[in-house]
Amino acid sequence: MNGERRNDRRQRPGRRQFLATSAAGLSMAGLVPSLLRATALGEAPARAQSVIHIFLPGGMAHQESFDPKPYAPVEYRGPFGTVKTSQDGVLFGQLFKQTAKIANKITVVRSMTHGEAAHDRGTHNMFTGYRPSPAIQFPSLGSVVSHELGSRKNLPPYVCIPNQPNEFAGSGYLSSAYGPFNLGSDPARKDFAVRDLKMPGGVDDERFARRRRLLETVDAHFAEGEVSDGIQSMDTFYSSAYSLIASPEARKAFKLEEEPEKLREEYGSNQAGLRMLLARRLVESGVRFVSLTYGGWDHHDNIKGAFERSAPALDKAYAALIRDLDQRGMLDSTLVLLTSEFGRTPKINGNDGRDHWPKVFSILLAGGGIRRGMQYGKSNATASEPEEDPLTVENLACTMYHLLGIPPEKKLMAPGGRPIDIVRGGRVVPELLA
Repeated sequence: MNGERRNDRRQRPGRRQFLATSAAGLSMAGLVPSLLRATALGEAPARAQSVIHIFLPGGMAHQESFDPKPYAPVEYRGPFGTVKTSQDGVLFGQLFKQTAKIANKITVVRSMTHGEAAHDRGTHNMFTGYRPSPAIQFPSLGSVVSHELGSRKNLPPYVCIPNQPNEFAGSGYLSSAYGPFNLGSDPARKDFAVRDLKMPGGVDDERFARRRRLLETVDAHFAEGEVSDGIQSMDTFYSSAYSLIASPEARKAFKLEEEPEKLREEYGSNQAGLRMLLARRLVESGVRFVSLTYGGWDHHDNIKGAFERSAPALDKAYAALIRDLDQRGMLDSTLVLLTSEFGRTPKINGNDGRDHWPKVFSILLAGGGIRRGMQYGKSNATASEPEEDPLTVENLACTMYHLLGIPPEKKLMAPGGRPIDIVRGGRVVPELLA
C-alpha cells in the first residue's frame, strides 16, 4: 500500500482519475461509502429511506384488480366492471374504488413478468430478485437492506408483519443476523403484543442491567477467539433484543393504540388496515424495511366471491396508507411496493376461477423516488403477455436498490468466499424514476 501511495504521488493523476480508480478498487472489497461511490461513478444519492413491501400471497389476478379488460370477450374479462381512476384513461377493477382515487400518487405497472408458475418459485423471485437455484439460497430484499444499511434508533432494520411469511423472506447465504424481526402476533388481534418488548416476569431494571453486563462479559470472551456465524448471529439477536427492551422509542413504535381512532378507521380495523398502519408507524420510527402479507389470492375457483371477501379491505387500507404517508410528508422518502408472485390465466376456467400465470401481471409502486400518476408497461388485449415495456424481477430489484442508494451490482460474500452480485443481469429503469 505504501508503494502504491508513493507511485500515486509520482504520477500525480487528475482528481477524476484518482476518484474513479480509488472507488473501483475499494468497491471490490465492498468498502466504498455510498457518497464516495456517488461522486466517483455518477450515481444519485438515496431517494428512499425506507421500504414497505406489501405482498399478496397466492397470485393476485391482474384482470380483477389493476389491469381490467372491459372490451375483451366475457371469458377473458371476468365477473367485474371497472372504475375510473385519477389517472387519465386508466381503469381499475370495480372493487378498487379507493385506490382509484389515489392513482395520481402511484405508478401502476401492467407488464411485470417472469417464467415461474409454481408458488414457491414465483415467491422466491419476488422476494429476492433472483430465479431459484439448487446451489444457493439467495437473501431476501429485506435482508440485503439490513446488511447494507443497518439499524436506526435501536429498531430492527428489517421487520415482518406479522411473521416471516416464507423461507425466501429470510437471510439466505448471508448471516442469519440479517434475518427479519418477527412480531409473533397479528396487529389485528385484540390481545396484540410484540414479543421481546417486555421484560420477563420478576425481572426489574437492576436485574436486567446485571444480565446485560453478564452477556457483555461472555461476548468479550468469545471475541478473543474465532467466532462462528451461529455465535455472531446469537450475539446480534441478544443485542437487538436488549436494545428493544431498553429503548422507549422502540417500544413506542409498536403501539398502535396511540393512533387516533379516526385514522384507524380510515385504514380499517382488520388485518389489512392494521398491518399497514403498523408498517407506517415502523418506518416513521426508523425501520428500514417492512414486509407484510395480506390475504390469500390463489383463486382457482369462484374468483368473484373470493375478491368480494378480500379486495375491499385491501383497497381501503392501501389507499389510506398512501394518503397518510403523503400527508405526513413521508411518501417521497418511503418506497411502497405492492406485489404478488404472479398473475392469473387470461381465461376464466370451468370453476369460475383463474389459474397460475407468470407471463404478465400487475404491481403497484409508490413513493421513494418513483414517478407519480403513471402507467408503466402494457399487457395485450387479453392480459396474456406484455405488449410494451416488460418489467423483470431483476430490473425491479435493481431499481429498488438504486433508490435506496445501494449499488445493485455490488458483490456480497457467500460461504466459501464466493462473491455474488446483489442483483445479476438487471438494470435500473429510469422511466420509473421521478
